[in-house]
Amino acid sequence: MAIQFTDENVNDYIASSRPTLIDCWATWCGPCVRMSPIIDEVAAEFGDKANIGKYNVDEESDLSQQFRIMSIPTILFFKDGKLVDRLAGSQSKATLVDKLNSML
Repeated sequence: MAIQFTDENVNDYIASSRPTLIDCWATWCGPCVRMSPIIDEVAAEFGDKANIGKYNVDEESDLSQQFRIMSIPTILFFKDGKLVDRLAGSQSKATLVDKLNSML
């Protein structure tokens, strides 16, 4: 199951040594809603090898301000507290899996 990232918990996950994938999304965003099951599948596949979840930009704002999220969906990849990559727009499951595998 995907983690529900909030302003209160997101920095703990980012600082983790495990790769962290953060899907910045909103309920009104069609492409975001279509990506939601893909994020859930990737989270189930990786289990405890990576932190994978969703950050609702309408309910939370710290992360979107800090990393200047201008469009959604935006996928952020972190490792050891550092932003490694970011992808804008809908992404395939294969793209997300390949990126996470390269970070393990």
